[in-house]
Amino acid sequence: MRFKKLDLNLLVALDALLLESSISRAAERVHLSQGAMSNALSRLREHFDDELLVAVGRRMEATPRAEALKPLVRDLLVRIDSTMQVQPHFDPTTTERSFRIVVSDYSLWVFVPHLLRHAAELGASARFEFLPQVGEPTQALERGEADVLIIPKRFVSTEHPSAALFEDEFTCLMAADHPLAGLPLTREAYEAAGHVLMQPASASGTAIDAMHLQRLGIQRRAEVTSYSFSSLPGMLLGTQRLATVQRHIARQACRHLPLAMADPGFELPKVDQRLQWHRHRSEDPGLLWLRETLLAAARKMDAVQLLSR
Repeated sequence: MRFKKLDLNLLVALDALLLESSISRAAERVHLSQGAMSNALSRLREHFDDELLVAVGRRMEATPRAEALKPLVRDLLVRIDSTMQVQPHFDPTTTERSFRIVVSDYSLWVFVPHLLRHAAELGASARFEFLPQVGEPTQALERGEADVLIIPKRFVSTEHPSAALFEDEFTCLMAADHPLAGLPLTREAYEAAGHVLMQPASASGTAIDAMHLQRLGIQRRAEVTSYSFSSLPGMLLGTQRLATVQRHIARQACRHLPLAMADPGFELPKVDQRLQWHRHRSEDPGLLWLRETLLAAARKMDAVQLLSR
């Protein structure tokens, strides 16, 4: 099929080439041979009268024209995909659809069990695929690689709709036999202690608690770092270190491990988890059900937390 002399099938190849900046990887992405992808690139170069990808040493880089085309082509293909996938009716009890959800290890531990429990109570046959929150999570929406995101408010894009999912706050954890257990935790004691810290896997990422403490001028002596908030509680056992974690994690950890919670004598940050989806998929019946199910699960989680206080 052609539009203004362009074979529209070439848009899929162009999208893959711009995402991968590699003929071989682009060919693998769309299940073409390397020769077929090279031929597609030649035709695209002729149509746009631009090299699109140029060799720089041993790698390929997009030209300015290609960089300008990249978000436009991706947006167009997401629109087409969204249109083709939308069905007039969605029955969660008979569907074989798989939903892809970007989520942090924190939400994977404290929220996802509530989601799966609630979906089971509804008799849902839908499948769930949880993807790690890395880099810029909204790119997963833009590329059509995720159906929804569960992300901190600071990562939410203004280009797509979102909704508040649940809130949390930070607190401190220590081993139950720590000398400070049961005592008021002062700023001085907090700064003097050794800490187990979460450092995001992304080299450019900074954890929300670290950002907040930096603004307060509070220094921590990092003795252990991990890429996962949920791993911190277990790393405290048998040590005199502290960990700053979300209260949901702290409560769960204290139910299963000999740990003690303590609120320090200074303000710790709030956690505002948001639900975000692509603007072109707002009317997808399946995603409408998914969003409603996620929000209902969050309300149930909040009710459980209130009862456990």
